[in-house]
Amino acid sequence: MVIGASASPEKLGAVMAASLQTSGLPLARVNPRASTDGFVNSAADAARQIAAAGGSPDLAVICVPAIATATALRDCAAAGATAALVCSGGFSEIGPEGTEIEDRVREELARSGMRLVGPNTSGFFAPVRRLIASFVPGAHNVAAGPVGVVAASGGVNHMLAFRLSAQGIGVSLGIGIGTGIDVGHADVLHHLAEDEQTRVIALHLESCDDGPALLAAVRAAAERKPVVALVVGRNNVAEFARSHTGALATSWRTTRSVLAQAGAVVVDDEEQLISAVIGLSAGRIAATAHPGVALITGQAGPGLLIADELASRKVELPTLSEPTRRRLGELLPPLTYQANPVDTGRPGQSFPEVIAAVSDDDSADVVGVYGLTEPVLDMVGSVQQARALQHGRTPVLIAMDGPADDITSIRSTAVAAGIPFVTGPLGLAQALAGLAEDARLRARTGDDRIVEGLRIEAREGWDEHATKKLVAGVGIATPRRRVAATQEQAHSAFAELNTPLAVKILSETVLHKSDIGGVHLGVSDLAALDAAFDALRTIGAEQVLIEEMAPAGVDLIVGARRDPVFGPIVLLGIGGTAAEAIGDVVIRSAPLSIETASDMPDELAARELLRGWRGGPVADIDDLAACITGLGGMLAANEWIDEIEVNPLRITAEGAVALDAVLVTRKEDNGVDNHN
Repeated sequence: MVIGASASPEKLGAVMAASLQTSGLPLARVNPRASTDGFVNSAADAARQIAAAGGSPDLAVICVPAIATATALRDCAAAGATAALVCSGGFSEIGPEGTEIEDRVREELARSGMRLVGPNTSGFFAPVRRLIASFVPGAHNVAAGPVGVVAASGGVNHMLAFRLSAQGIGVSLGIGIGTGIDVGHADVLHHLAEDEQTRVIALHLESCDDGPALLAAVRAAAERKPVVALVVGRNNVAEFARSHTGALATSWRTTRSVLAQAGAVVVDDEEQLISAVIGLSAGRIAATAHPGVALITGQAGPGLLIADELASRKVELPTLSEPTRRRLGELLPPLTYQANPVDTGRPGQSFPEVIAAVSDDDSADVVGVYGLTEPVLDMVGSVQQARALQHGRTPVLIAMDGPADDITSIRSTAVAAGIPFVTGPLGLAQALAGLAEDARLRARTGDDRIVEGLRIEAREGWDEHATKKLVAGVGIATPRRRVAATQEQAHSAFAELNTPLAVKILSETVLHKSDIGGVHLGVSDLAALDAAFDALRTIGAEQVLIEEMAPAGVDLIVGARRDPVFGPIVLLGIGGTAAEAIGDVVIRSAPLSIETASDMPDELAARELLRGWRGGPVADIDDLAACITGLGGMLAANEWIDEIEVNPLRITAEGAVALDAVLVTRKEDNGVDNHN
């Protein structure tokens, strides 16, 4: 039933009714003011009309102003409707007045048990079932296919569906969540995970209210079928805590990281999403930490572009085995490159045998084939012949460029044969990278040996000295140090510690000490100590921390933070005072396992610094993983901690040592926002 249907073709109610009419299902148009035939006066009348046609009033499409929505839902629920779609705006997005209207809608949903999609969405469509509930022209032309699209935006939902249809793939379900006051991304993901028509899921995310529910849904879906995710907000730095961890863990970074941890293939833009979805639409490759891609190209230049892009995405192009290369040498001209990528020169009659030989190589988990359209070459036919020749079932992806009409025809043939088809070198690289990343993600799942943290009694007074005692309790080494409130105590500390020394302001409220001149390094004699002590007193220091300086090394940041959406997370990055400027970080949800934490250093752009770069120290990855899991477990086990951070954690030849430590308590737990 369409509530607010209209006889005016340009109005929302008329467009929605026309779209729904294509389904062939019983439909009733409700408008008490309409004077033409084909309309009924109420939801109750609509229910009777639908029942007379042999149906039931399952879906109510509400096309009335926001102020009238709650009443319309009540009437539809009384008439037997169990679900509703609300496309209009005017709810919480406009301010307090709209929030009050939205609250009434929520109350009605709670009372009736109805489920609602929207508001602020252009609708949804299920081409497989011929059900189109959309006011976007052309939505009924979206092809049925294996891709489930769940998008934050109705516009993005339609854009992706149109693009996928143009690529010959098609959609099982496409839905724009909109404001999502009831049905959200997690609900649709759970549905698509169970939907037999859906083989791969495309997820578009702008924001999230319930992070744990979303991650659980992604995890459950990714166990059964690929999930490809695009997160909006690269340049949106929301409010964050004053620590480095808070500054580095922006919502965009965190969302991408935890989605990948849950098993989603995370992409940077819609082009990558579409290519990855196409690549995965015919199925997954075996789960492996090191998926191998073999590349066959009819032209060397495009092949180099593909290989370069794959390398930048850390996708391996392993050298083919000696037997495979001998066989290729029999099939190809002698001047072609035959190790991987395989350059065939201009493809000839042996092309199917080349594809079969490469596909049979033990190092190849998936094969990508690129070529320009040529009258003498049937690319799709060659792949089909190769399938018959090869001994295994290695999947093959095709990419081609050429005249538009030729590409359209070849694409149709490939899709009909179940062969993923994209255009362009970049498209092939993105599709292959999606398959490889999905295989890598599945290879690291199933790790449930979570490191739990110990509960600690909540209190105040977490200055650097106290916080270092705390992190030392989870196995993180700290420098020898003393606290001094007087010059005499400072002299005693000098006599007990090895120089050179660091002398710092010790305060629960000063977070970035160096910003206010609160750190003096390289103190080697009493005169320098007295000067540092006096300087710190002039900026308000009541106590100073005097500690032995660590040897040179690589500075990292290791932190744990309570994200407002996803809960406890951990962060590893290149540290020091420039941590935020560098922004080289890896994030995971917490608590986590040693195995998961051990993978984090390898994702840093500056990972070579941890491997003895130019004679530097080599990080003990097991110790580093223990630091990460220790902080993550501590935060997860103690609700009163909002953040805990070690920055820098210096990697030295003697091991890792925490040079500074910060703990932030939660306001709501003790009434104090306690930063040191």
